[in-house]
Amino acid sequence: MRVGLVVYGDISTRSGGFRYDRRLVTSLRERGDEVAVIELPWRSYPRGLLDNADPRVADRIARAGPFDVLLQDELAHPSLVATNRRLRSRLDCPLVGVVHHLRADETAGPERRAFAATERRYIETLDAVVANSEPTLESVRELAPVEGIVAPPAGDRFDPDIDSAFVRERARDDPPRVLALGTVVPRKATAALVDGLAAARDSWQLTVVGDTTVAPEYVRRCRRLADRRGVADRVTFAGGVDDDALAVRLRASNVLALPSRHEGFGIAYLEGMAFGLPAVASLAGGGRSVVTHDETGFLVPPAGAGAVAAALDRLAGDRDALAAMGVAARRRFEAHPGWAETTGRVRSFLVEVAGAEQESAAPEVGA
Repeated sequence: MRVGLVVYGDISTRSGGFRYDRRLVTSLRERGDEVAVIELPWRSYPRGLLDNADPRVADRIARAGPFDVLLQDELAHPSLVATNRRLRSRLDCPLVGVVHHLRADETAGPERRAFAATERRYIETLDAVVANSEPTLESVRELAPVEGIVAPPAGDRFDPDIDSAFVRERARDDPPRVLALGTVVPRKATAALVDGLAAARDSWQLTVVGDTTVAPEYVRRCRRLADRRGVADRVTFAGGVDDDALAVRLRASNVLALPSRHEGFGIAYLEGMAFGLPAVASLAGGGRSVVTHDETGFLVPPAGAGAVAAALDRLAGDRDALAAMGVAARRRFEAHPGWAETTGRVRSFLVEVAGAEQESAAPEVGA
């Protein structure tokens, strides 16, 4: 099978979405498929929309073919809304979107309506989608009816040697430690986490691991908030770290908290569960596919500082519950599908979609 994959920027970028794309490319190639990765320049949203007036974008994609199926990371949708219509006349293959989360789900008000309108038009150009969670697929289908499957990412970046005895012993640590994992941007609601820490009764230590260069003004706002709330000495912004350093921090933590405004899947929750960390996770998006409330962690309203504080109070005040949730979190991680299962499911779907397209294009016998 000949597969194309369109992405924005560099596919080697360190983020959950790009890691998913890389795993999929590697798996398809290991199964004998030819995969061409087409990296479009990373655009601001308005600049991406202008790409649709430039026929060279479609030319660039088409020249990498022919394909049996063309995958597109939905992140690049601003440049593809009208470009896909040009591709229809250039490529005889289905177009399949890989959706990690919708831009419209990150925002509210008039801006959300504008994003939703653009994404609706984009989805209407597709033959099918691959979504990372049931909530993500539901969001896509709320915009436009489309064939699709759910293929969740695996959280086995680390798969540490963690047993129940270690989790139970660690639950007695003082002071308790909470880790936030993800780029420090407004969508991750880091400010709400700082507020929740300040409102909690116990002296939790918070470490925020993630790139602080994407939204520097928001990082400064979070630092000022920590200082104003009197918890600056208990909040560390560690920036981006390599996997070895991150594994050390995860092993030493008690809870992973990310009360985001939206998570398409929430791979950070699952990676924390690998270390036996209960998750304080957002109700908005894919977190509810990973976290079972009051069993493997807590589901809280997006950016819900009060609910974060209540969850931290519960876990610090009942170390048996912290230990039990940590053990349950590790078991949830162990039960989660691995990459082989996920990428195999995606490939089977692509073969089916490509076969259906070829069947529909084939002339009738005797015609």
